[in-house]
Amino acid sequence: MIVLEKRPQPSQAWSLATPIVAVLATMFFGGLLFAALGKNPVESIMTIFWEPLFGEFSFYYRPQLLVKGAPLVLIAIGLSLGFKAGIWNIGAEGQYIMGAIVGAGVGLAFYPLEAWYIFPLMVIGGALGGWAWAMIPAFLKVRFGTNEILVSLMLVYVAEQMLASVSLGLLKNPEGFGFPGSRNFQSYASAYNAELIEGSGMHWGVVAALIAVIFAYVLLNRHMLGFHIRLTGEAPRAARFAGVNPARLILFCLGLAGALAGLAGLFEVSGPSGQITIDFNVGYGFTAIIVAFLGRLHPVGILLAGSLMALTYIGGEIAQSELGLPAAAIQVFQGMLLFFLLAFDLLTNYRLRLALKEVA
Repeated sequence: MIVLEKRPQPSQAWSLATPIVAVLATMFFGGLLFAALGKNPVESIMTIFWEPLFGEFSFYYRPQLLVKGAPLVLIAIGLSLGFKAGIWNIGAEGQYIMGAIVGAGVGLAFYPLEAWYIFPLMVIGGALGGWAWAMIPAFLKVRFGTNEILVSLMLVYVAEQMLASVSLGLLKNPEGFGFPGSRNFQSYASAYNAELIEGSGMHWGVVAALIAVIFAYVLLNRHMLGFHIRLTGEAPRAARFAGVNPARLILFCLGLAGALAGLAGLFEVSGPSGQITIDFNVGYGFTAIIVAFLGRLHPVGILLAGSLMALTYIGGEIAQSELGLPAAAIQVFQGMLLFFLLAFDLLTNYRLRLALKEVA
């Protein structure tokens, strides 16, 4: 009989190896999934992980790694700080949507004025939109002790309804011939998040993601607030004795996560996406949860995990178009990554031991 035996100390080796083992397991079982769908498993995995980097059209796909990876990293950095403190914000998708709505609304309010200050105001609006949406579960938790997981998650569906509403109403393009959606920011220079280097995929969202990685690293390793975040997650009782204010920490972690998710939404709507539409959100807020845990809640690890997840996004789109794999299969493949990550993470704190079954 196989039993789980708690380790005296968490295994550092397994902690470092878990993401790698999870990726390999995902590739293996993902290959079995693709084989069950009648596709060549080796070709499918190679298409997802090799084609975007070294394939015939990699010159086009490589810049997309930055485009897809930036919002994932930006959102995951904010989530990771809360996760480290035991504050579970699962509603980043809603904060991402609200940041896009508010930021886009600020830009469209100035249309057709061309001025240098419009885009900075949109950035502020996007951050405030995401922050305000995150403050709802934060306030309810601090004031009434509600569960931030449920509240933040339910608010995602409210945000999606608001997105549909403004796409059909408040932000609808009056010159769009009745089609839902806002004006396209690509035709509004002062509000457009254009590439900083032509053909590189580098835009202000990528810069913000890199700044967020540096900020989070410094905060966690060089600042007392970062120490309080880590202490609260690892030893809540010790944190209380050390004078950590739980309410203040909840407000900070949820607020920062919301602001970063809102920024990700703003940079996306004003750049790669280009406009507010009913189906603007594509699940970045939920995928960022996988990125945060795959990166072990470490800023540099999140940067690498975000790049890997962006690779699966782009490779998955290639596999859909070239191999005919269904979109749902790619989503299952990405979901496997979190499943195996959590499964193998168990071995960090427990070891498997063979035990002889006692005879009655």
